[in-house]
Amino acid sequence: MAEAHQAVAFQFTVTPEGLDFHLSREAVKQLYLAGISSWKKRFVRAKNSFLTGVYPASPSSWMVVVMATAGSFYCQVDPSMGLIARIRCFLPESQLLSPESRTVVSAVLFSTGVWLSAVLLFRQTMRLLLSYHGWMFEPHGKMSRSTKIWVALMKVLSGRKPLLYSFQTSLPKLPVPPVEATIRRYLESVRPLMDDEKYGRMEALAKEFKEKTAPRLQKYLVLKSWWTTNYVSDWWEQYIYLRGRSPIMVNSNYYAMDFLYVTPSHVQAARAGNVVHAILLYRRKLDRGEIPPMMALGIVPMCSYQSERMFNTTRIPGKETDTLLHLLDSKHLAVYHKGRFYKVWLYYGGQLLKPRDLELQFQRILDDPSPPQPGEERLAALTAGDRVPWAEARAKFFSQGKNKVSLDAIERAAFFLTLDEEAHGYRADQEDCMDTYAKSLLHGQCYDRWFDKSFTLVVYKNGKLGANAEHSWADAPIIGHLWECQAAIESSYRVAKALADDVDFCCFQFSDFGKGLIKKCRTSPDAFIQISLQLAHFRDKGCFCLTYEASMTRLFREGRTETVRSCTSESTAFVRSMGDAGQSRAERQRLFKLAAEKHQHMYRMAMTGAGIDRHLFCLYVVSRYLGVESPFLAQVLSEPWRLSTSQTPQQQLKMFDLDKYPDHVSTGGGFGPVADDGYGVSYIIAGENLITFHVSSKYSSPETDSKRFGRNIRQAMLDIAELFDVPAKKAAK
Repeated sequence: MAEAHQAVAFQFTVTPEGLDFHLSREAVKQLYLAGISSWKKRFVRAKNSFLTGVYPASPSSWMVVVMATAGSFYCQVDPSMGLIARIRCFLPESQLLSPESRTVVSAVLFSTGVWLSAVLLFRQTMRLLLSYHGWMFEPHGKMSRSTKIWVALMKVLSGRKPLLYSFQTSLPKLPVPPVEATIRRYLESVRPLMDDEKYGRMEALAKEFKEKTAPRLQKYLVLKSWWTTNYVSDWWEQYIYLRGRSPIMVNSNYYAMDFLYVTPSHVQAARAGNVVHAILLYRRKLDRGEIPPMMALGIVPMCSYQSERMFNTTRIPGKETDTLLHLLDSKHLAVYHKGRFYKVWLYYGGQLLKPRDLELQFQRILDDPSPPQPGEERLAALTAGDRVPWAEARAKFFSQGKNKVSLDAIERAAFFLTLDEEAHGYRADQEDCMDTYAKSLLHGQCYDRWFDKSFTLVVYKNGKLGANAEHSWADAPIIGHLWECQAAIESSYRVAKALADDVDFCCFQFSDFGKGLIKKCRTSPDAFIQISLQLAHFRDKGCFCLTYEASMTRLFREGRTETVRSCTSESTAFVRSMGDAGQSRAERQRLFKLAAEKHQHMYRMAMTGAGIDRHLFCLYVVSRYLGVESPFLAQVLSEPWRLSTSQTPQQQLKMFDLDKYPDHVSTGGGFGPVADDGYGVSYIIAGENLITFHVSSKYSSPETDSKRFGRNIRQAMLDIAELFDVPAKKAAK
């Protein structure tokens, strides 16, 4: 075990004869092996960085170009049209180079230039091809001639096996939409939520903004898009995430659950050892760029930028803004159990510890009877409360000495692991088992997750696991002398505890039908569920609200997310028809299809850079920099999202075949409500006949009830399914 291998490389004592050295051969051997491993890692990173930079070319293709040039000279043909001779003239005179050698060097330089030019040409060609998004707007099952040609070219240019970042420099930049188009789509999105009087006022504000303020702001935004990789991402990370001063627990962090039915091991230490080992193997591949990039349709690469900060990353609190600390490597893990913190080494002699060795270390932690030191048990509550008190406590109590060393051990860890004392997971005989499981992952005890880490891995007593992730990017370091900052810890704990106790969760499996039935309705599963949520919300509250659905923009370099405003005039017309007894089934079907087509179109527009909210957000940031007041932008950014939704993708990386292993279905994850009087809904479409919903709200709001909303979602799904003459029971078989 790593804890048993903390050898000292050398020791010395002072004697009358001088210094007496005592070398430890084993320790020196381990230092040597660790050094060799470190250099190997650097070499692999350098090699893969080079291969990524010249993709789809390779060293072998360079050799082919050089040999072809040499062969043409042998045949007395000059492919350079005199350039090789001119290069030879510029080479310095040297007795070491004969005339023939100078010609060879000139030919190699010329060949290298041709090869690099081909690489640059490929990148520009690939960027042009990836800027084409017509394939996304074509009817399902149909493909135009231009798209067929585009697909063929994409297959030819991306034929060689790519590395994770092979396409990064070829991805197009996120375009800045025209102001007129953004304002038009915005007004269209709020029309069903406003009466004529309110809409008239908003229309007037929008017109004034478009004519007077927007042109100036747009010029600055276009200029920013020219000199930055992505005109949204840096501001979005800075102002939406890092500058927020409220607790990130519940408000920002999100969670992910384990398999629904399967638990590979019910032994806590064994499950932790195997999972940590598997995660570190994944980190190794990530560091080397050996994981293939995610591809839409199997040929369209998505941005992999966010993968860089998955590990070795911590959010550092500040009084005005937080920062992200990211390390290239970390060789230890920070572990929490029963109020105590431990530092667990992950490598020995430069080699990753095996699952069994990790299991033994975790078992020693579980068996450790020592009590926590004063202030240690609830230390992590500082990361759960308001950011300013945490920043002040960190500067005052953790800036030097043993406290700083101990805090560094946590913040500089690969990730954070909690060996939880509770048991959670799906149980058929317990109705609220998934609700308590979700709450445990979202906030725990408010002091047993380090909410600032990129992610906290939680392994429960029964072998189930989950993760809590920070959104902006996951010997024991015993915290000494902490009693002087216990007041700050307790204050943060009270804030976090009140926030956690207010979260109302309902997590349930909808198994009446899944993708199988929805496809027979001739619509996308996401559109079906989003329209169902609109119907459920109207039945729950008797009104419509501004609805947020997250869409990714990773078709562009450093793209993150965009908002799809799911409450549309088409969806509200369908919802009202469901409550109108005078409407026929055929009319409801027609209205549903119109709503579904509208939703799919908006989702595609958001994915292709023609969304509304990120553009308006950036215009607002520019206005604040310039000191320009805009009543229109102030109104837009103050509107609350009372229904915030997100779909969790199922198996982004094909790790195993769900058809062969249906019990390994994922439960997805969730997040807290965005508005105090609203709902947060996450869902995952798992397989053909299962959809899992995670519904959150706040107990303090008299307008919301997560279980009631969950029942409304279930009934809305069933009612819409009845419109299309495919019984749910039939689809579930």
